[in-house]
Amino acid sequence: MPATRIGLVLGDPAGVGPELIAKLLARSAGSAASRFAVIGTSAALASGAQVAGVALPESVTAPDGPGMLAIQADDLGPIRIGEATAATGQFALRSLRRAVAAVKAGEIDAIVYAPLNKHAMKLAGFDDVDELHYLATQFGCTGFFTELNQLDELWTTRVTSHVPLKDVASLISEERIIAATRLAAATMRRAGIARPRIVVTGLNPHAGDGGTIGREESETIGPAIASLRAQGYDVQGPASPDTVFLGARRGAFDLVVTMYHDQGQIALKTLGFERVVTILGGLPVPAITASSGSAYDIAGRNLANPEALIRACDLAHRLSQPPAAPASAAPMPVQ
Repeated sequence: MPATRIGLVLGDPAGVGPELIAKLLARSAGSAASRFAVIGTSAALASGAQVAGVALPESVTAPDGPGMLAIQADDLGPIRIGEATAATGQFALRSLRRAVAAVKAGEIDAIVYAPLNKHAMKLAGFDDVDELHYLATQFGCTGFFTELNQLDELWTTRVTSHVPLKDVASLISEERIIAATRLAAATMRRAGIARPRIVVTGLNPHAGDGGTIGREESETIGPAIASLRAQGYDVQGPASPDTVFLGARRGAFDLVVTMYHDQGQIALKTLGFERVVTILGGLPVPAITASSGSAYDIAGRNLANPEALIRACDLAHRLSQPPAAPASAAPMPVQ
């Protein structure tokens, strides 16, 4: 497979991002599969390397070296480790914008970004729901997009994402369930899983318990599953949300389609927090991160584990290769 040029976004400079990227670069030295370009500043990366106690490759330490895609940051003021400020949020936003520009200019093939801090970004004027919505707008996406997660061989996706729980039920529809499942299956095909075994969860406790605890399963989720089966997908459900991950952990399924954020995230992060990656599905290029936060509480202490970002780079390389089958998704934005 051809080498992939991956843009490594430093993320929030007051969090663990710079030290994670420094560790990743140190562990990946000499890798032929991917080529890296760090997006941020040399000073922030050097600070991360100092915390991590690692040496950086010359490509990112040399002035204007090919491994550094720099942003302007000399007007942002001081960055204080472990503190969310407008300066740290603006650093992250400028890095994301530089990553988008690099993709459009053909400088990189994929984006792997260290954890961001949404509060800091809000202080800097960020008014999107999250970075997925922001990047989808920047890339002009008109199709369905949502987050996917991967832990080892198990994948999850969700029909709704960063919305209040009180709004979830009104957003569940056959079209959204079908779109989320199709997008996840197409992404998995790109990663080498030709025919994923899929299970769709219910929305209510015990998947509605025959209609006694809600009718979304019989009126919406069940018909969506029937439609997916008619389209040729290997899909089961609606499954009870409180037990579905027991089967998934035993290897019964490759993909769990959940109805809302915490249905999947709590289970997956409990099973393997330091190995979970998040894929921004539906963008024109792979964009992947670790499923952890900016971790202000441990920033600067050399405690952050780069395992998830290393896995994110491997997945970015696989997803950057020509698709085995065309991806398709209904034209509908995620909520």
